Amino acid sequence: MENKNRIYNIIMLVVVCVAITAVITSFCTYKYLSENGGVMYAEKNSSLEGLEETLQNFRAAFEKEYIGEIDDEAMVESAIKGYVSGLGDEYTTYYTKKEMEDLMEETEGNYVGIGIYISAYKESNEIVIIKPMEGSPAEEAGLLPGDIITKVDGVEYNGDTIDEMTNKIKGPEGTKVKVEIKRNGQTQEIEVERRKILISHIDSKIIEDNIGYISISDFEGGCAQEFEENYKNLEEQGIESLIIDIRNNGGGLVDEAIAILELITNKGSTLLITTDKNEAEEVTKSEKDPIINMPIVLLVNEYSASASEIMAGALKDNNKATLVGTTTYGKGVIQKVYPLTDGSGLKMTTNEYFTPNHNKINKIGIDPDEEIDLPEEVKHKTDITEEEDTQLQKAIEILKSGNN
Repeated sequence: MENKNRIYNIIMLVVVCVAITAVITSFCTYKYLSENGGVMYAEKNSSLEGLEETLQNFRAAFEKEYIGEIDDEAMVESAIKGYVSGLGDEYTTYYTKKEMEDLMEETEGNYVGIGIYISAYKESNEIVIIKPMEGSPAEEAGLLPGDIITKVDGVEYNGDTIDEMTNKIKGPEGTKVKVEIKRNGQTQEIEVERRKILISHIDSKIIEDNIGYISISDFEGGCAQEFEENYKNLEEQGIESLIIDIRNNGGGLVDEAIAILELITNKGSTLLITTDKNEAEEVTKSEKDPIINMPIVLLVNEYSASASEIMAGALKDNNKATLVGTTTYGKGVIQKVYPLTDGSGLKMTTNEYFTPNHNKINKIGIDPDEEIDLPEEVKHKTDITEEEDTQLQKAIEILKSGNN
């Protein structure tokens, strides 16, 4: 019986090695052929030489001496994740089948979790809560903007492992997760129940003197349509100018940001310039006549990233909005998600993008026209009032004065 099991495990090991090589090779081959329409000739990659033999040796050692259970599927997934992470690109990620399903649900606007927007501090590599979603379990449990997440269920995380932490927080609806946070130098653990989160991308209202206000929390699926519906509702109520708030918006789908820009910019205006690995440029221009023709102020801060910076750069360079706030995050690269045949997926950085005036964004950010920060005492409040919001007040002042 032991001999049969040993033979089976050796066969499984070979399958594992073949699977890893096949996934990587088939993906790269497919991508190359689809883009170049020809036959690929490549020298043997010496870094992969001996991989199968090495894994076989590891597997034999585990089988002989390891005291725990051996989960071949988990080991294959970890091997692929390690291979991809070796690129050293924080935005390129391998997703398991379950992670890919979660990603698709989140992109479509609903998932099971605790309901927080997070980002990594560039200086300290800590994971910070940008804000809890309104009415979410995180908000109900008392998590606040500015809280630093140090552990989840006892496991430490930082900016380098933010994707792993996100997956750890997700789980079956009704279950609980323990989140350790650091707040004002003090550490505490908060237990939060996971629930199905229905994401609303847009919040809108009318401020004084017929000034409309639209906040965009992210640029996930359906965002542009929701934005247009909210704008038309405000327009019917007689607004004469508009504040668009993309503070703490970490990005999302580029197409959603472009669709909103087409509501504001002139037909034929350049919205985005991207370059690929070969530095070939692609220019995206507006293909529609705008429906929004009024003074606009765009609120930005250091957590406005990615698709938010596409919007900020396009509106600034096309003179369609005055930017108020602080310099944006500086994520000027685009990722594409490639579904693989087994249900898993690969998110890969494929392009760098620039503003219409060809200004670089990556690791630099976009400077506002009017630089103003929030007071320290209100930065991390969830219930900041309009009067305390110095950035919003500056936007109102600009629109009232007509100096935009």
